[in-house]
Amino acid sequence: MKIRHEQLESQLNNSLKPIYFVSGDEVLLVEEAADSVRQQALSQGYSERTVFHVTKGCDWNEWLLGAGTQSLFANRQLLELRLPTGKPGDAGAKALIRYVERMMPDNLLLIVAGKLEGAVQRAKWFKAVTDAGVHVPIWPLTVKQLPGWLTLRARKKGLNLTPQGITALVERTEGNLLAAAQELDKLYLLHGAVPLNDAEVVASVVDNARFDVFGFVDTVLSADVDKINRVIKSLQSEGVEPILVLWALTREARVLAEMSRVQKEERISVDQVIQRWRIWDARKPLIKRALNAAGTRKWWYVLEQAGQIDRTIKGDKLGNAWDDLLRLAFVMADSPLVLKQVEGYRENGYGY
Repeated sequence: MKIRHEQLESQLNNSLKPIYFVSGDEVLLVEEAADSVRQQALSQGYSERTVFHVTKGCDWNEWLLGAGTQSLFANRQLLELRLPTGKPGDAGAKALIRYVERMMPDNLLLIVAGKLEGAVQRAKWFKAVTDAGVHVPIWPLTVKQLPGWLTLRARKKGLNLTPQGITALVERTEGNLLAAAQELDKLYLLHGAVPLNDAEVVASVVDNARFDVFGFVDTVLSADVDKINRVIKSLQSEGVEPILVLWALTREARVLAEMSRVQKEERISVDQVIQRWRIWDARKPLIKRALNAAGTRKWWYVLEQAGQIDRTIKGDKLGNAWDDLLRLAFVMADSPLVLKQVEGYRENGYGY
């Protein structure tokens, strides 16, 4: 069975199928659709999740054996299959057909794939999988669809934006869904779930010195130590809330952690992972430098430290939030001036 992306929530609430196949090259929408399946499965008792990444030479017999084994720790388990190319190969095709033929009632299979070619959708294994479950193909939004998508997403957060405010968001994010979603998160962080007037929205998304924390993130990724120092002092003197700066650094670290994980697990190049995330041309050199400079563990460390700074900002921990933010920025920039002073950073291999 094939359904549209916007029909998934209703279908999940109606009945949980034994197989879900989410495919597409719009990373944000694909991951959110997959997460909807995960959350619904968890709510219905699928408390154990096993992830299998399909790479060249992977052992499909091992996957099939695991899929046919009852969990010792949970009555129901979610089997997640990450299939970035959408092509399982001959061994994978046979394994998937056998899985469908011998499905265990307490297993739910979630397949997450990139954009599927026409030949894939005509394959025997694909027909077997989708006949037994649900296929959710996800297509990139058109320019005309983006305002409606933003409006609906804003309403779910409790944000009531005018057409002018939506237009400002569309222009600011240049059709990049991840950036648009992050702008909405920023608005929610600043104002909460309240109606916003045009001036408040425009003030949040325009590029100006007082609120350009996005520009500060790019400065951090460029590893310009002197400029990092100047910009963060400028943000502080202009009255920018430290929580906003922390949010910007944290969301960048999360994205880099996920990109680094995918690159490592799927054994693809930095350029390939950058292309998959649809990074703007102007930011590609910055992201490439960040991914080449360090691995996933470094970004985990950044996120751990961000959690401590959040406690400081909220008053749960002693410290100076702005000093801590500067220190965090230097860690993200891989500045040797600061890294040698950061306890446990190099010793634990976070830079590699």
